[in-house]
Amino acid sequence: MAIAQFTFADLSAGLLVVSTLGLYGGGVVMNDVFDAKLDSIERPERPIPSGKVPLRSATLMGISLLFLGVLAAAMFGFTSGMIALVVAVLTVVYNRFAKHSVFLGPLFMGLCRGGNLLLGMSVVPESFDKWGWIALLPIAYIGAITLISQDEVHGGKRRTLYIAAFLYLIVLASQLAIARSQGNILLTLPFVLLHAWLIGRPLWNAVRNPVGPMIGKAVKAGVIYLIVMNASWCVAFGLWPVALAVMALLPLSIWLAKAFAVT
Repeated sequence: MAIAQFTFADLSAGLLVVSTLGLYGGGVVMNDVFDAKLDSIERPERPIPSGKVPLRSATLMGISLLFLGVLAAAMFGFTSGMIALVVAVLTVVYNRFAKHSVFLGPLFMGLCRGGNLLLGMSVVPESFDKWGWIALLPIAYIGAITLISQDEVHGGKRRTLYIAAFLYLIVLASQLAIARSQGNILLTLPFVLLHAWLIGRPLWNAVRNPVGPMIGKAVKAGVIYLIVMNASWCVAFGLWPVALAVMALLPLSIWLAKAFAVT
């Protein structure tokens, strides 16, 4: 299998894929658990406030998924397990305390994503010295999405959206700079431009009309088109077949977004 710039003869690194699924899934569930009271007012149709899923069952599921994430990473290696544990703690802290803060919300959500990138890099610990700083870029990207999402229900301020756009630009420019340093700029440019268009158009619409529905579309685009960003990373390091495989997930993601709420 292949992760970022590295390939592996066996499937042991797949444990980190399982870990990511557990950590991300647990985070999503715990988000609904901690928001159950607020959702009963603002989004009563969601699974917990609507009564479709008991709060206790959701809590147990969230904890179990986070535990799975840490366990799978620990089975791969000690460093991976410790990173996963930190990500799990950050996830709970974000959902319980930080997400309603204008500053701490984007920061902690970004730290979760940055930690997840480091989790993947832990396959080759030597890569930390040269590429560990890249974990700052998911912090910027997810921080941008989280900034936008804070005003999803009641509408937002253009200043917040401009800050999010600036954070997006930092990530896109960094990808191009890294691709250039690796000699892959021509292959990477179409991916980055596509990503910029897919997330930029709904964000611009939200800037022009910062009401809840428009902001929701900007958040949805930022989340769904993470796939394109991940593909851009793959091709930036020269793994264009892996980039195409990642891009193949996009139609499935768009289809699932029609069946489940993304934001």
